Amino acid sequence: MIGVGTQDDLNMANDFVADYGTVSFPMLWDPSFDSWRELGVFGQPAGMLATPDGTLIGQWRGGIPEDEVLAAAADL
Repeated sequence: MIGVGTQDDLNMANDFVADYGTVSFPMLWDPSFDSWRELGVFGQPAGMLATPDGTLIGQWRGGIPEDEVLAAAADL
């Protein structure tokens, strides 16, 4: 899992990581929004599941249903 922050500013992103303990996965910072545009992300929350070669096998907008993510990952 990788988190990609683009909104607000880097200090706020760092505060989010500290407040919510998202240290179990890397958080990347993209102030340009290029990553979101490339991935078709227009707001938070959003999630995507991809194979190691980058093939997209699932995506979610709004709330991310844990059961669907786990089922999609189990099918890999």
